[in-house]
Amino acid sequence: MKLIDSARVIRSKNAGPTQMTIDILFDEPEAFEHACNSDNLTESAIAARYGLSQNQVRIIPYPAANALKVVMDRAMVAGTPGDRDVYGAQQHGPLLDLVL
Repeated sequence: MKLIDSARVIRSKNAGPTQMTIDILFDEPEAFEHACNSDNLTESAIAARYGLSQNQVRIIPYPAANALKVVMDRAMVAGTPGDRDVYGAQQHGPLLDLVL
């Protein structure tokens, strides 16, 4: 199953000028647990999708909300020349087809 088919919400946003977050929210605790245990939804797997090193990515689970927060370094500082997504609102795309 793909992440986009399992999660109710997948969204990204800036977390300051040098980091962004991706929020992943699930309706069901079972879907959340499945995602948490997936070998494809790890810090190293996400880092590879974004061209980052593993130490530039953190996954923070929030079991009470059936949610995961992914925090990672931005490739460039928000708003600098060449930045195509100053708000970080389009950065969740590489995770949509991730197979859990």
